[in-house]
Amino acid sequence: MKPSNRLQKTLLSTATSLALASVGMVGLAATAHAQDSFKVGFVTFLSGGASGPFGVPASQGAKVVVDAINSGSLPAPYDSKGVNGLNLEMVEVDEAGGPTKQVEEYRNLVERQKVNAVIGYISSGDCLAVGPVAEEMKTFTIAFDCGTSRMFEELKNPRYVFRTGLDAVADNVGAARYLADTRPDAVRIAGIQQNYAWGQDSWQDFTLAMEQLMPDAEIVNNQMPQIFQGSYSTEISALQTRRPEIVHSSMWGGDMESFVAQANARGLLAQATALLTTGESGLHRFDGQAPNGTIVGGRGPFGGFMPENDLSQWFNKAYEEKYGTPPSYPAAKAAQAILALKYAADNAGAEGVPSADQLAAALKGASFESVSGTVRMSLAGGHQALQPMLYGEYHFADGKGELRNVKSYPGDCVSAPDGYNAQQWIREGFPGSSCD
Repeated sequence: MKPSNRLQKTLLSTATSLALASVGMVGLAATAHAQDSFKVGFVTFLSGGASGPFGVPASQGAKVVVDAINSGSLPAPYDSKGVNGLNLEMVEVDEAGGPTKQVEEYRNLVERQKVNAVIGYISSGDCLAVGPVAEEMKTFTIAFDCGTSRMFEELKNPRYVFRTGLDAVADNVGAARYLADTRPDAVRIAGIQQNYAWGQDSWQDFTLAMEQLMPDAEIVNNQMPQIFQGSYSTEISALQTRRPEIVHSSMWGGDMESFVAQANARGLLAQATALLTTGESGLHRFDGQAPNGTIVGGRGPFGGFMPENDLSQWFNKAYEEKYGTPPSYPAAKAAQAILALKYAADNAGAEGVPSADQLAAALKGASFESVSGTVRMSLAGGHQALQPMLYGEYHFADGKGELRNVKSYPGDCVSAPDGYNAQQWIREGFPGSSCD
């Protein structure tokens, strides 16, 4: 028996109403879920030569802090649960693959994964490529490590992009100052750098600073192998023939560790002292392969250079309990970026998920507490951190690496004043610097 036309219409109307109600309920549920969480993309090397010593510790450092944020177990001033009361969800992306791939990955995070913010980037080439895209897509983005000084020189008047660590200028002015303080009689200086933005910038800043601080020293050689090359026998031989007293290197990750092991085995580091601007990342990995007295930096007050405060003590304990080793500087820098995100979200004055504009307004020019002490976002118009730079000597004792003869240089001593071209600042003899 067929239903009447009126009954058919009634059934159809009821089914349509139920369907619409169901869609509405799903929409409300999705909206409620979105309001319960804040989604952050986290980009770091999870594969390749940079992953073990650099990318994975950064991932681990971020996860330790994210877990503590969500459980409300961080020390003050971050002891409130969540970010602006929201659960913090981390979506990881592998940084391997180069700048073009990272631009694609960034767009995917924003457009498909619907993240509310992005934190990441170790490689200077990657952050140089991603910065303009972040501004174009109006997405709050923190570079936690990449160090090229070109970042904010090329990214004019940034709105959404921040860097919560230091750049290559601070690393290399600090390195030159440490040499002037501890090796003032050294006269033959050489270098080896990865041949891309980071290595090129680092060598330029270091040699310019040496001209000012140790004018009697001679730059006798510099080698520029390709990034992730891995084998450095040719470069080591070329350096040995020049008989340097100091070998400066800004190489990082697996490249830095491979160079140290090979240069030590070949006798170069018995002849010359290595000055490794990223050397702290190997502090608990060298296992005595680096000679005692090797000069190492941690790109600021991170890893073994962290000051003692409630946050650093908590972080050291939580990280070592979870991963069985003290946190290196990549882990600490990643932790700092996550804390910066929480600071911005908690102070954005938003209800629910803060917008990119609200996050940017909260972090711009701010001072916030971290595992490294107080961070002042006072460079690049309030988008770049100003912090001290520290160097020390690696020593292997009692089965572990430790730092000795550590010296700290204030941020105003190693970084150009805001708005001042860094290289011009160095050439002019660091005007306005304060090193007391």
